[in-house]
Amino acid sequence: MSNGPRTGLAAISTALLAMSRRLEVRDVLRTIVASARELLDAEYAALGVPDDHGGFAQFVVDGITEEQWRRIGPLPRQHGVLAAMLHQDGPERLADVRKDPRFGGWPPAHPEMSDFLGLPIRDGEEILGALFLANKRGLADKRGAPGGRQGFTDEDEELLSLLAQHAAIALTNARLYERSRELTIAEERSRLAHELHDAVSQKLFSLRLTAQAAAALVDRDPARAKGELQQVAALAAEAADELRAAVTELRPAALDEDGLVATLRNHVRVLDRAHTAQVTFTCDGVRALPATQEEALLRVAQEALHNALRHSGADRVEVTLTRRAAGAVLTVTDNGSGFSPSTVRRAGRHLGLVSMRDRASGVGGRLGVHSEPGTGTTIEMEVPGG
Repeated sequence: MSNGPRTGLAAISTALLAMSRRLEVRDVLRTIVASARELLDAEYAALGVPDDHGGFAQFVVDGITEEQWRRIGPLPRQHGVLAAMLHQDGPERLADVRKDPRFGGWPPAHPEMSDFLGLPIRDGEEILGALFLANKRGLADKRGAPGGRQGFTDEDEELLSLLAQHAAIALTNARLYERSRELTIAEERSRLAHELHDAVSQKLFSLRLTAQAAAALVDRDPARAKGELQQVAALAAEAADELRAAVTELRPAALDEDGLVATLRNHVRVLDRAHTAQVTFTCDGVRALPATQEEALLRVAQEALHNALRHSGADRVEVTLTRRAAGAVLTVTDNGSGFSPSTVRRAGRHLGLVSMRDRASGVGGRLGVHSEPGTGTTIEMEVPGG
């Protein structure tokens, strides 16, 4: 954190911009808390998002080290002053929270707090969370709040109210973004499930035909029947492998945990098993990218792979991710039938090209489509900042 308060329109603008640029709910919460603590020059700040069971689904603090937070223990419950923040319309400003009749004491490792300012973050009638600050820093005035601090002011209260209004917008947008991403991942899971189902169904069909052939040969040609039964065993093993893949690898793209490279490699591995076409992935020198760029690259790769495997008739599809100057380039190339991009546009069949271009431009990148009938197709997406 900074060494002192930041005041004025520039500081407020910086805080609001920081909130609006975050897309993950957890990141938005951290930014709100850090911004509030810095702008109001408080020693501590926290934001709790309530659950439906009397506790907090998320609780973010600023001004306390990880070791201190670990020693404090479990998350607080919805009681005392915290509960008041979740059930009232306006702010709560106290000269000494310890003297409030609702105060119930601290856990042993909890830092001492005195002057207090808190208010709910609201979206219409819904309470999204409770934001509060403690221990205003700075020189004490003549009135002298407990602990030698001047205490929070009317100006602080007004500033926190403004921040909370924008925090509600940022938090709501982050929730919508995460929900949209969940739906997109669910759609991709459904698509991949169908592909794995088709692969397993084909192997089981072959297994049944081979078993029937073996049964017909048992009496008149035992040697050939033995060979067919060996094929039955091999097909059964392959089908078991496909089912195992469906169970263990059919999961949402874990970009946050695994990163783009690992997620793409896993996705390609599953598709390679699920289709007769050979699907490969190579990566050269690409480091971690901003989350929005990684998601856009993954979605474009998935769309391009879907088109190549379902519509092109290709028997080989190559996915590459390479570093280029200050950015990264994704390339999906197939040796399929190809198409005329202009003809596709005139016919109103876009093969997902519009959504792919939108994803590329949405993260400051560009999308190139290179294809002609009979020559295969190459989709290339470049993004900055690799």
